[in-house]
Amino acid sequence: MASARAMLERRRASRIAIRIPVRVFSGDVEGGSLAEALSISRCGALLRTTFLPELGSRITVVHGISAEVREFRVIRVSGPNSEGFFEVGIEILFPERNFWGMQFPGER
Repeated sequence: MASARAMLERRRASRIAIRIPVRVFSGDVEGGSLAEALSISRCGALLRTTFLPELGSRITVVHGISAEVREFRVIRVSGPNSEGFFEVGIEILFPERNFWGMQFPGER
């Protein structure tokens, strides 16, 4: 099993701990589901959601502040925690623009 240090070194981009409201659309969630981005990077995010999407599935995320829409792939799922929330790791499929609207450490 890889060490925590090795896993950190494999990351493609720096992460920022933040809370951003989002709406998540999946094939089985009609009308979308409210969620929150807990940690973001240029390549993805960690979401706290009330539903559990299937690993490898594609979801659509609507940024709660800018209303920008992007498609992501689910790369990690866990939970539910004691409050009933799931943590979902997502990877952006088309990263040509900065979906989160933030400058990340180490970028110019």
